[in-house]
Amino acid sequence: MFVLKKLIFTVAALSMLFHSSAYAAEPMKIRMKNQGDAASIAISSDVKPEVKNNRTMVPLRVISENLGAAVHWSGSKVVLTKNKVEITLEPSSRIAVKDGKTVTLDVKPYLKNNRTMVPLRLIAETFDCKVSYNNAAVTIETKPLIIDGVEVKALQQEYHMTMGGIVNQINGNSYIEAIYNLFIKNKGNKVEAPASYTWMSHPSTGDYYKIGQYDFIDQEGNSIQRFDIYSLVQSSDGDPEVLIYEAKEEQWYTFNYKVSQDIWQFIDTAAKNGLLTEISNTVP
Repeated sequence: MFVLKKLIFTVAALSMLFHSSAYAAEPMKIRMKNQGDAASIAISSDVKPEVKNNRTMVPLRVISENLGAAVHWSGSKVVLTKNKVEITLEPSSRIAVKDGKTVTLDVKPYLKNNRTMVPLRLIAETFDCKVSYNNAAVTIETKPLIIDGVEVKALQQEYHMTMGGIVNQINGNSYIEAIYNLFIKNKGNKVEAPASYTWMSHPSTGDYYKIGQYDFIDQEGNSIQRFDIYSLVQSSDGDPEVLIYEAKEEQWYTFNYKVSQDIWQFIDTAAKNGLLTEISNTVP
């Protein structure tokens, strides 16, 4: 009987060890959710997050893209900024600077597979996001963008092809805020409306062609603010001239072509992470 009990105990212990090891080996997942939403979305990453000294470390690219933070390298240091909030990190250093104040990190940023790994909680909470853990997943909860006291529910993007057009909705708070900030911070000088502009399928050289309409919409689907991007149709090579029209002000502004591409990059990332919904598609 003693031998049987000992055998049962050994089998149980081995089973617990097996399950514990399997759990420990399960890769950490990053999930994001909008404040107030029940569901969360898994975020893709080419380098898996990992735990070091009880801190979740994630690729810098992943956290910056999905929180809408701008990244600037200055020598060996990297600066992340969003809405005038700033944090500076340096690989292999425990010292970070958060809004001018020195912070000592439990884990130094480091390189893994040519990616800079940084502490997720520090960066997420720096940019006013809530972080929670559940088993092998860490969830980042983001706050909605507020425009003129109204909460933005989604960003609606519309663009036309040679035939037909596509309407998408982006539902991730961080992407919506990042794109809004790109419009606000990068609109240039006020200009008069161009002599010729169109949303036709076949614009002529010298026309400004509307390449995208962006509506920040409320809970009822009404547009709170709208920006239209127009690109100059030109015969020469090189980046085209770009203008934006702010519908609320009924005003035209100069705009930067590269920034218009940055907007597309955020939308592409949102689509990859399941935060874009195609509302209509009339392209044959």
